[in-house]
Amino acid sequence: MKDQKNIIKLLAEAIDAGRAAAFVTVIEAGGSTPRDAGARMLVYADGAIEGTVGGGTVEALVIKKAVECVKAGEGGKFSFELKPKGNTGMICMGKMEVFIDVYKNPFKVLILGGGHVGVKIAEACRLAGYPFLVADDRAEFANPERFPGALDIINEAPHKAVAKAGVDADTYAVIVTRGHALDRECLEALLRTKAAYIGMIGSKDKVGEIFRLLGKKKLFPLKDPRVHSPVGLNLGGKAPGEIAVSILAEIIKFHYKRDAGHMRLR
Repeated sequence: MKDQKNIIKLLAEAIDAGRAAAFVTVIEAGGSTPRDAGARMLVYADGAIEGTVGGGTVEALVIKKAVECVKAGEGGKFSFELKPKGNTGMICMGKMEVFIDVYKNPFKVLILGGGHVGVKIAEACRLAGYPFLVADDRAEFANPERFPGALDIINEAPHKAVAKAGVDADTYAVIVTRGHALDRECLEALLRTKAAYIGMIGSKDKVGEIFRLLGKKKLFPLKDPRVHSPVGLNLGGKAPGEIAVSILAEIIKFHYKRDAGHMRLR
């Protein structure tokens, strides 16, 4: 029971930290199997584990399946035949069924810039339940007091923070720095990553000039479907909170591949 409590605590910590994980429970064990029903194991996206469902070949197969489930974002019930002609190659003459629960945030938001709009984007993320990180070289702007609940606060120049932020295919990045030059450097850095979405604030003239300068480096934001700039949906309103809502609305629309039309027309 102590081990199970520890695993549940670790799962809670993973969820709080925005770390994807699979919670594996043995729901049926028949014949000769390594563990009885009720055994639990926590499997992280990189294959690291806590707990055990028996070790050996069958556990390796369970870990592999759990990692696949985390990547797919969906779990389920899976059977493992511990027989010569089963799906494990084992000869224990037993059968084990496991249920895999996946705990994975749909995405995380990287906020590059700790100013007024950045703060409001973070508030919107908290309200929607999306984990977020923030980067700004000014500690007086990027700190726990201004960004409570952030997965990480990176006090580096925003474009340099891209490398430290662990940008991956589940990262939605928003560029809201204090200047055009910083915005351009951030966009250049993000274009070289696997970020799913890249939004950059700015007027059409500013955006056009930044795109022109990046073209000289053989980077073409207009041809990249991830790039949304000027960022946000055309909702109206110019206050930081209103801008933040329009940006997060665009992110949600993009993630779920919806048209953002009126629900009353559906």
